[in-house]
Amino acid sequence: MRLQSIVSEAVRNISAGTARAAWFFLVVFITGLLLGGYEATSIVQLEQEAVTRIASDADTKALVGAGVDGVACDALTQVANGPSLSGAARATDSITAASTPGMELPAYEVTPGFIPLLVSGGENAASSASSASSGNSRDSGAQTSSPAGTNGTVDTSGIWVSTDVSRDFGLVKGSVMQTNHGDITVAGVYSWPNDGRDSRFAYAAIVPVSASSGTFTECWAKQWPLTEQTDELLRTTAIVTASDGNTAVAQVNKSFDSRYDAASNYRHRMSAWLPYVALGIGVIVGVISVRRRRLEYAGALHIGQSKGAQMLGMHIETLIWSGLASLACVALLCAYCWRMSVDGWLEIFLAACRVPAMTFAGVTVATFLAGICVRESQLLRFFKSR
Repeated sequence: MRLQSIVSEAVRNISAGTARAAWFFLVVFITGLLLGGYEATSIVQLEQEAVTRIASDADTKALVGAGVDGVACDALTQVANGPSLSGAARATDSITAASTPGMELPAYEVTPGFIPLLVSGGENAASSASSASSGNSRDSGAQTSSPAGTNGTVDTSGIWVSTDVSRDFGLVKGSVMQTNHGDITVAGVYSWPNDGRDSRFAYAAIVPVSASSGTFTECWAKQWPLTEQTDELLRTTAIVTASDGNTAVAQVNKSFDSRYDAASNYRHRMSAWLPYVALGIGVIVGVISVRRRRLEYAGALHIGQSKGAQMLGMHIETLIWSGLASLACVALLCAYCWRMSVDGWLEIFLAACRVPAMTFAGVTVATFLAGICVRESQLLRFFKSR
């Protein structure tokens, strides 16, 4: 039997409704879309949870309660697989503006590495809110820029003030503020939302100083994901030893669970088993698609059709309806992941695509195995049990 004839017959079986292709297409399509969509939604929710934590500085820890070596604290970013940002801080004399002599502004001296921690916290919160409102990470990503990308690249020529201070005193970058300490230039403005993070910096002036200018009282480090190494690295910056009981490592934003483990949450998500469920459904669909036509297949063998030609025709039919259903699922999942993912949509898409891929694999393998089991000698039995 020629290949053209086999393909033509398979197409006729589908167009005439003999193969019930429309019904099987719907089953495969709905299975892949619902289960694959649930997998994609689960991962997107985990991703958004992680983004929320990062934007709220829940991935930032602070060593407090002891003297801190500022140079060692700023140098934590140089450790392999260590923090992305780190810096030390200490309280200093408050600042009083000449225009408001009865109002003292809390001030903190910080190392150059500390300012990016403040700036990144406000920017991440703003970009997270923009992403949540637009639903498109590509739109929000274009709106974020970091004037303080890494340690050592920030403007330390003057003080930094929070947005609340900037609003109350009418300060912007480059403004000169007359104070009890003389004229002070404003090098920048940072945002510090009231979302559970350390509230001291919500209304304060930040004074950059050299990391080697004495002892600091706390060291901050930002690392994602957080590990036990983060705590250990922070403790190495303490001038007194941890055994003295004077030091403690705590989250900067205490409104989040400190035992959060992003990798564990991903591994143990409920949707992790869905590809195997999809495989099982695919096997059932494949077996049913052959079983309902077993009398037809046995009769074709009886009148002289070769087994190879029959198997090829069977698979052409299956590839048409199951392949089209799987491709439709993949297209919709791709659109969903691209639209809803905050970052790394391709990884989410590949994970979700395992569901339609496993459904397709189950249908194909089951069709082959069920087709192999149909023999001409079974014709009479199939006829009696029809």
